Amino acid sequence: AMDADGKNESLSPLQQLGVEMTVRYGKYLNLLKEHAENGLCFVLMNCEKFLKRQQRTVVSSLCCLRERYAGYDWFASSVFLIMSGDGEKTLTFLQRFSRLLVSAFLWLPRLHLSMHLPVTTVESGIHPVYFCSAHHIEMLLKAELPLVFSAFHMSGFTPSQICLQWITQCFWNYMDWSEICHYIAICILLGPDYQIYMCISVFRHLQQDILKHTEA
Repeated sequence: AMDADGKNESLSPLQQLGVEMTVRYGKYLNLLKEHAENGLCFVLMNCEKFLKRQQRTVVSSLCCLRERYAGYDWFASSVFLIMSGDGEKTLTFLQRFSRLLVSAFLWLPRLHLSMHLPVTTVESGIHPVYFCSAHHIEMLLKAELPLVFSAFHMSGFTPSQICLQWITQCFWNYMDWSEICHYIAICILLGPDYQIYMCISVFRHLQQDILKHTEA
């Protein structure tokens, strides 16, 4: 296990900003105590080290394939809060969780440059969540909520774009903390297809607002 003291050298500015936001949110929820920042840095650095062992080297002009995962690890941060800031317990969970298929859909950095994906998929730079979950969300939305689907079509903005944002951020800044926990638990216990149903149910909940905005 790596020590968190070297966090400034190991974590990118974006990750450090994410750590600050996570710790601030955790303290707001009364889930974290003082010095929780070191514990979260410890988790993120070890996750990166662990996942790097399962990554393949790709020669590509795409910036997202040249280095580490481009975004912040919102899923690992969510688990850290669920575990009340216990870094060791968080890492133990993530290691076991990584063996499950659902980890590919909930934990986006899990499949970054992953050797578990075909080379052509890795070289495309497109995450499986986009062409699996987001694709099925659009298909279901067209069948279940045709008015919402039409509203998106008229706006020139695809539902998959906003869904990818929700999924990448584990619905942070969109749902309350208890609902975020329910989302993670439901997908783990019932399967990754519930990620799709969750997004559809959110669109159903927002249907009147979406249609009102379309008219305006």
